Amino acid sequence: MEAKTDLQARRERLVLDHFADETRQDFDAVLGTFPHPHYELIPSGEVHDGIADVRQYYIDTRRAFPDQRHEIIQLRHAGDSVIVEFWLLGTHRGPLKGLPPTGNAFRCRMIALFIFDGEQLVCERVYFDSLTMLRQLLAGVPAQAVQGVLAGLLGAAPTADRTPQAAEA
Repeated sequence: MEAKTDLQARRERLVLDHFADETRQDFDAVLGTFPHPHYELIPSGEVHDGIADVRQYYIDTRRAFPDQRHEIIQLRHAGDSVIVEFWLLGTHRGPLKGLPPTGNAFRCRMIALFIFDGEQLVCERVYFDSLTMLRQLLAGVPAQAVQGVLAGLLGAAPTADRTPQAAEA
C-alpha cells in the first residue's frame, strides 16, 4: 500500500471531520468544509447548492432521521477525490418528502465522492440504492397506503383510482 501524500492526508482529514460534524449535527462546521457547499444525490437527482440550500437539506433530513449517523467501511484516494464507502443509519421519526414517519430504522450502504479542487472541497456526490432504504422504511406500512406514499416520494399527487382498468378508460 502506497503512503499518502501530504495533500491526500489533508483531504482525508477534512472528509473525516466533515463526517464527524454531520453526525454531531454541527452544520456550521460541516458547511465550513466547503468554500461553496454543493451536494448531489444521484438516486433522486437532487442537487443542493449554496449555504442556504445545503443547510435546509441538513434540517430536512435530520427532521426525518434525528439519529442519522455513519459507519465508514473504507476510504480511498483517487485523483481529485476521496471516495468513502459507508453505512448510513437512522430511524425515521419525522416526515420525509410526503412519507410520514414510520418509526423504522434503516441501514444502507453508500458511496460518497468528495471532489476537490486542490485542497478545497467542491462537491459531495452520493450514490446509493434508494430501494434498499425505501424497503426498510416501508416495512410494516399497510399495502393500501404504499401507493400514496410512493407518489409523494416521487413528487406525484396520488390519484383516487390507479387500477389498470381506470388507466385504460
